[in-house]
Amino acid sequence: MSVGARSRASASGRLSVLVAVLSVPAFTGVWELVARSGIVNAVLFPPPSTVAVAILEWIRSGQFFADLMASLSRVVAGFAIGAAGGIVLGVLTGRFRLVSSLLSPLFHILRPIPPVAFVPIVILWFGLSETGKLFLVVWGVFFTVWLATHIGVQKVDRGLIRAAQMLGTPQPQMLWEIVLLGALPYITVGLRTAVSISFYTLVAAELAGAFAGIVYRIEIAQQNMQTGQVMGGLAALGLLSFVADRSFAILAERAVWWR
Repeated sequence: MSVGARSRASASGRLSVLVAVLSVPAFTGVWELVARSGIVNAVLFPPPSTVAVAILEWIRSGQFFADLMASLSRVVAGFAIGAAGGIVLGVLTGRFRLVSSLLSPLFHILRPIPPVAFVPIVILWFGLSETGKLFLVVWGVFFTVWLATHIGVQKVDRGLIRAAQMLGTPQPQMLWEIVLLGALPYITVGLRTAVSISFYTLVAAELAGAFAGIVYRIEIAQQNMQTGQVMGGLAALGLLSFVADRSFAILAERAVWWR
């Protein structure tokens, strides 16, 4: 690459970084101007300054950290259970034709049903207990991870599997060292997608009846016409999801370095 080309590439990179850094402040500034200009109803569309005050009051009241921990515990537990089940069954359906014939048609029928559609029946089944909220998050995570694992296992190099079979590799060892590791790049993509989905399903879970949580607080604020706190809760939920996604992406890049 010539010196001129490297210089242009460097300048383009610096410009991209500058735009990325300024994008959020610019958006916030435009939002503030529009909200205070009278073009929109400031009660229904409060400016960022009002949202910031609402968030600070939420934090000072001590409710924010209780809501944060309640929501995080649901996401973490639901993600762990759903991901574990999705990986195990994904390996089985991807590796064994009989298991796939038994379970795959059922999973493909159930997979398109959104978790929010289960809210009424979950309330009937579990009442307002944490079990129902956990069920909804697990539902959203499981099928995403199962499908990614199922496809990943089917994409594993068959030559490696045949070689392992010729060497007399036991089935459990083959599943762990060849099938699972070979499918890991696909599984990682499914897990990262499921991180975001777990926050989507959290909305349905806490709407199913909760006494603490970020979405619960948003619902209470909406009922009291506290639009600033509603927007603050949405911002907190978005930031939390973003941090979780980026953290998982960094961890995945280090763990699955060969993909």
